[in-house]
Amino acid sequence: MISNFFRRDVSVAASVPEAKASASGRVIAWPGAGRVAWSPRDGASLTRTGFVGNPVGFRCVKMIAEAAAALPLVLQCEETRFACHPLLDVIARPNPAQGRAELLEALYAQILLSGNGYVEAVSGDVGAPAELHVLRSDRMSVIPGQDGWPVGYEYAVGGRKHRFDVSAGHPVICHVRSFHPQDDHYGLSPLQAAAQAVDVHNSASR
Repeated sequence: MISNFFRRDVSVAASVPEAKASASGRVIAWPGAGRVAWSPRDGASLTRTGFVGNPVGFRCVKMIAEAAAALPLVLQCEETRFACHPLLDVIARPNPAQGRAELLEALYAQILLSGNGYVEAVSGDVGAPAELHVLRSDRMSVIPGQDGWPVGYEYAVGGRKHRFDVSAGHPVICHVRSFHPQDDHYGLSPLQAAAQAVDVHNSASR
């Protein structure tokens, strides 16, 4: 009887299949795509993701801005081309911190990044402005009037704001903007059109 207790029943062992299972086998995490989280589409975020954080966007903007800034400028009135003029002197040395190439490159880069470029003209003693400064587009806001035309521009930095009033006789701000089919006051940024491709490229790089 004792021998039968330790004896293995061959028929029962053959009928039970051998199976191996993990304790966590029934808990399976299926990875899913979920919802795509695109980066914000404001000017600061587009600049950060498409220019500062993307080598392709950085190189494209730099190449276009540098090439455009290297083109010669011609000052001409009807049939007279001026070799010497106060305006040419201002453009050659627009402000104490920048030369002609640096000023134009900054202007073209702002237009490429945000679709808008703002140039401040500092009045001088003569008819031509004494200095020219390119202002950051992400800090500028257009102030529309009752008729829809801009009556001023507001520059905000560090919690402080400065307003530039638009005067027909003495314009202080020159606003250069690219075409936007759905906005009357701001231009369309090329980075905004390419924002989805930039997000995909940045994600693939990471």
